[in-house]
Amino acid sequence: MSEVAKEVARAERPQFRNIHILQLANYRLPLAGLVSILHRISGFLLFLLIPVVLYLLKQSLLSETTFDYFKGLVSGVCVKLILLALVWAYLQHFCAGIRHLVMDMHIGLDKNSARVTAASVLAVSLVLTALVALKLFGVF
Repeated sequence: MSEVAKEVARAERPQFRNIHILQLANYRLPLAGLVSILHRISGFLLFLLIPVVLYLLKQSLLSETTFDYFKGLVSGVCVKLILLALVWAYLQHFCAGIRHLVMDMHIGLDKNSARVTAASVLAVSLVLTALVALKLFGVF
């Protein structure tokens, strides 16, 4: 390819230089994008906490004394909030994963369906997390 052809090819390509860091704060992410980001964050959180959860499970199954110790530990509000965050991460990841499986079957790929399924994923995961929170904090 000659130098002139390279210059023409370079000149015809669009250049997007109008996105600045300050504009990112004003960018409104679509609901489907938010659910996708939350799916990644919850998956990462679950991946990081797998060793901790397995260690705690192993320790709680050693004897009655360690089980009673962890039972007393879970009665604290801070620990309950951490458990609730872990439950939210699991439920969010599970619901969004089902959404992605349905989308892999080429169902709900248009804009309106994507918005509806994203909203339903958020609603279902938050309602289920609220039910677990009510049970965890002893409302029922």
